[in-house]
Amino acid sequence: MTPIVPCVRRGLVAGSPRWEAAGVVHLRFSTLVQAPTTVAFDVARALGRPWRAPLQEVESRRPHRDVYAGGPGPRVVHTREFTATGAGTRVEELVDWDAGPLDQVVLRRRVVRAMRAHLDGYAAAAATRALDVVQVVGAAVVRGDRVLVAQRRGGAFDGRWEFPGGKVERGEHDLDALVRECQEELGVRVEPGAFVGEVVLDARIGGGPPGTSTMRVWAAGLVSGEPAAREHADLRWVGAGELAALDWIPADRPLLPAVRALLG
Repeated sequence: MTPIVPCVRRGLVAGSPRWEAAGVVHLRFSTLVQAPTTVAFDVARALGRPWRAPLQEVESRRPHRDVYAGGPGPRVVHTREFTATGAGTRVEELVDWDAGPLDQVVLRRRVVRAMRAHLDGYAAAAATRALDVVQVVGAAVVRGDRVLVAQRRGGAFDGRWEFPGGKVERGEHDLDALVRECQEELGVRVEPGAFVGEVVLDARIGGGPPGTSTMRVWAAGLVSGEPAAREHADLRWVGAGELAALDWIPADRPLLPAVRALLG
């Protein structure tokens, strides 16, 4: 991920608490973490929640969502959702608790104070942990209504298709790595565009445990040069209707719906 000083952009989406007739108060917090979804999720789980009473797990879908709930005292339900973006992982946290009329203002202040302190520490910890995780970037190079695909040569996925790309070097920005990989693999200069998506990689990447690294893919346009298969067996420009018929490596196939959308 981007090698910058760990930071957090946070916000209370609603300027004031919202409660229903049953006395349930809702607060929502949004945090942008400089880490892939896997790291953001794992660090959040390791740090727990900033509540004195332990909560029980209700739902966990790594690396997208988890829900914890419990008491004693006012019942708390704490939901977190993790979404990949081009700038990192956006973490949305919704805190619901049961509160009587006399507790609403006092509890709100306590919850906001606890969450803000918690999110500062969490964002810094996740960004630091991300520096030790090897990431992979890919480019959906688009020209008109077609996208460039590359056929693997050698290895376990010999003959299967993928989007060009490779590993991000330590201290390298994701988009700088994408531009460098296209130059090395294809002999072209590209301009990164919209973020396409992120996929969790099951394999060990850079010696890390399986399921920690992700592949993050951006659309890209050709700036100069004509693609050449320097490291691949073959290259093709294909349209949206041809993508499904190719024999894709497992990591790239989940990105096909988003790539079709790029092609119109």
